[in-house]
Amino acid sequence: MTHQPNHMVIESPFIDHLGAQLVSATDGASEVVLTLRPEHLNTWAVAHGGITMTLADCALAMAARSLAADGIGVVTVEMKVNFMQPGSSELRATARVLHRSTTMAYCEGEIRDSEGHFVAKALGTFKYMRRLAVGREVRQQRLRSDPSARPGPSDG
Repeated sequence: MTHQPNHMVIESPFIDHLGAQLVSATDGASEVVLTLRPEHLNTWAVAHGGITMTLADCALAMAARSLAADGIGVVTVEMKVNFMQPGSSELRATARVLHRSTTMAYCEGEIRDSEGHFVAKALGTFKYMRRLAVGREVRQQRLRSDPSARPGPSDG
């Protein structure tokens, strides 16, 4: 994870694994870059759509997080991506917050390749949430589904 002057980092093992780097995230705008490797490509040797969507999600989320107080993160509520053309070599995602309320941020972004070609457009809604001070094991237990659970009011 690369530290930025505003001390923001992506904080995602998955994004780290992909090799994406945070260029900037401040004042409701962000930029994230990813140099494509062979495992990021599809059968046509261009960026896999999942990589493009992941990079867009990361950039949008970082733009939203750049407006949050310390200890507050974001989760993706919904996201839409329109693919314009294949990406190759390096993908650069830029994003900005269009609207922010106390609990949500609505963001837009785009992805371009190393030659400046317009690869994708993204829109997304993100919910601000306080980070839980729990260990990894507890978080994983909370995420596991309960096959006996039934829809209804929450106990917790």
